[in-house]
Amino acid sequence: MLTVFVDINSVSQVRVSFDVVSAETGAEEGAPVNAGPNPIAPEMKELVWGAGSFIVFLFLMRLFLVPKVRKGMASRYDSIRGDHEYASATRDAAQADVARYESAVAEIRSEAARRLDAARQMLDKERSEKIAQVSAEIAKRRSAAEAEVAAARAAAQSQIVSAVTAVTTRATQIAVGVSPDASVVSRSVQQAMEGASK
Repeated sequence: MLTVFVDINSVSQVRVSFDVVSAETGAEEGAPVNAGPNPIAPEMKELVWGAGSFIVFLFLMRLFLVPKVRKGMASRYDSIRGDHEYASATRDAAQADVARYESAVAEIRSEAARRLDAARQMLDKERSEKIAQVSAEIAKRRSAAEAEVAAARAAAQSQIVSAVTAVTTRATQIAVGVSPDASVVSRSVQQAMEGASK
């Protein structure tokens, strides 16, 4: 039994005295005291029960819990691997689709370029043919116009020759008083006209 006396005389002095009395012997201070069991140290039966419980728990975990955890981990790993494979297959399919799309676009572009070249060549050919037709028509009309001009010139020249011959004959007749020879006058006018045209 432990008795504590506290005597407070003043604020500055505190006196505490302990009176230790053994419960078994009733002896006071200085007598041997039996310490008793250590409250922290486990007893042997507690160690046996704890070790047994741990072994049973370990056995149950090994039999039931670990296989379920492994099975869950394997299932999760398979699910993740399947998702990766699906993503990889989807990516490969998308890349294949993109490659097909690009090849189709390239093919369409080459086809468009080929058709454009064919259309350009056809237009150039038609233009050349039309230009040749128009040139031929122009040449034909020019030759016809030149023929008409030559015919008109020839007609006009013959009219001019006949008019000049008539004037020359009349002027000579007035000047000389005698009528000149018509063939000589016409030959002279003809030579004068040819010399003037050169």
